[in-house]
Amino acid sequence: MAQLRAFAAVAEHLHFRDAAAAIGTSQPALSGAVAALEEVLGAQLVERTTRKVIITPLGERVAAHARRVLGALHELTEEVEAARRPFTGPLHLGVIPTVAPYLLPTVLRLVRDSYPDLELHVHEERTPSLLDGLAAGRLDVLLLALPAGGASPTRDIPLFDEDFVLVTPPEHDLAGRVDVPRDVLLDLDVLLLEEGHCLRDQALDICREVGADAGGSTTRAAGLSTLVQLVAGGLGVTLLPATALDVEAGRTDRLAAVRFAAPAPGRRIGLAHRPGSARTPEYDRFAAALREALGELPVRITDWSSPQRGHTSGT
Repeated sequence: MAQLRAFAAVAEHLHFRDAAAAIGTSQPALSGAVAALEEVLGAQLVERTTRKVIITPLGERVAAHARRVLGALHELTEEVEAARRPFTGPLHLGVIPTVAPYLLPTVLRLVRDSYPDLELHVHEERTPSLLDGLAAGRLDVLLLALPAGGASPTRDIPLFDEDFVLVTPPEHDLAGRVDVPRDVLLDLDVLLLEEGHCLRDQALDICREVGADAGGSTTRAAGLSTLVQLVAGGLGVTLLPATALDVEAGRTDRLAAVRFAAPAPGRRIGLAHRPGSARTPEYDRFAAALREALGELPVRITDWSSPQRGHTSGT
């Protein structure tokens, strides 16, 4: 099993050092485990060059099988742990970068106060990486924009809906206005996050709805903090989730908020986990506690009665 875990990590990271760090082993031990697996199978799974790691076509198929086996093993371990006592032991929570800085303080406070025996591990990654980690069993539950999407099915638990706010420099003609129609985006240079962020895709969808071409800008940012600094510097405007506004606008006095007319564009945030997980009742209770804890934020808590199955086409 250690050999499968080592090879799956190499196939995911395409780098021996990063793969070793991801599974908590040394690089020589990882390399030896992969070599041992190749010897057992009698086939080459990895091409090693001085510059990069290449997974062979057969290796890609073996990696897919390895992920399924490891996922099944993780669920077995998870089921045994959950049967002993709920909200105990390790829980690996994946969070997207456009949620983590604004919701994690509430999440961590809830875990500390209500679930002191829960060993929470937080992983901040972009949506595709989170979904891969969930499917492989590396992560247990995700906090992200819904629907989660991805190639593997997920069970989605909505938490809240939030509006997007248009952020401009303070001298902009729209600065401070409310009830602004979406079609104002037609005449604006909307700055976006770099590819891989689901918030970028959501912003592009909003622009496309009104016929605006936000994808034409060559300026990109790796995170929301950089994005708002670009706006403060006069390079354009951007869309922020309402939960991020106070934190990001508080970093500078060179920003102004513009509110859209109802129904404002926005996104839904929730939890996603593997269907059939032994910890499903825990996730439902955790989601209910989170909804109550997040009530002070500028969001609309969802009236949730049943889980949603994730779709196969995600952001």
